Amino acid sequence: HVQLVESGGGSVQAGGSLGLSCVASGFDDRPYCMGWFRQAPENKREGVAAIDIDGSTRYRHSVKGRFTISKAISNNTLHLQMNGLKPEDTAVYLCAAKSDSSAFVLDSDEYDYWGQGTQVTVS
Repeated sequence: HVQLVESGGGSVQAGGSLGLSCVASGFDDRPYCMGWFRQAPENKREGVAAIDIDGSTRYRHSVKGRFTISKAISNNTLHLQMNGLKPEDTAVYLCAAKSDSSAFVLDSDEYDYWGQGTQVTVS
């Protein structure tokens, strides 16, 4: 039974920082890649950052230079460090995992497993 559990959301003023974590469990094999997505009210879910099994990363253009994705294999944890936060970063942030290695993308349709999400509010 795969589970992805996020933590670390909260409220912060513009220009501030937050760190998100996602603990993954129940995988028979390590997922090919994991990523962070976000969804604001009335908006489509959008990819924020992803990291593959080799450590390669991909970022949404608007967060490059501000957000950093990383993973700790030892404890199956995915992290997202968010600096220089802007009001437009306000959303529910979700952790996701993609099992197959067909493509390393930030397309939510390609991801198989999802966490419940954690709210990030920037004012």
